[in-house]
Amino acid sequence: MASLAKIILVGNLGRDAELKYTPSGAAVLEFTVAVNDRQGDRNAGGQETTTWFRINVWGKQAESLKQYLVKGKQVYVDGRLKVREYSDREGKNRTSLEVRADQIQLLGGRGEGMDRGPGGPPPELQGQDPIQDDDIPF
Repeated sequence: MASLAKIILVGNLGRDAELKYTPSGAAVLEFTVAVNDRQGDRNAGGQETTTWFRINVWGKQAESLKQYLVKGKQVYVDGRLKVREYSDREGKNRTSLEVRADQIQLLGGRGEGMDRGPGGPPPELQGQDPIQDDDIPF
């Protein structure tokens, strides 16, 4: 039986996305996402923690999203989780949380709407009408 480590994240980009190409010519877009979690009561000074994830997107989706994935932008990421362990330059053991994204959706956040960047929203979202209250089934 096959197994799967699936993850859904909503967070903010820590830096602008970087588009690279493999030696065989495949496009890969790399960026980091910060996900914040608050423990305890907000009014009682609850503690907030931030977890960083390395995200990569492959193929045509990588090329079409590059210009919209900028530092601070809020995104929804649906993908497969991989935990990688490595030794840093000082020889300390480190862990990296990496996600190979299957789906990326641009959200609001940091004062940036869908009209940011040249040409408006990405091609996969162009021509869609905004959601109306009557469209929501609950």
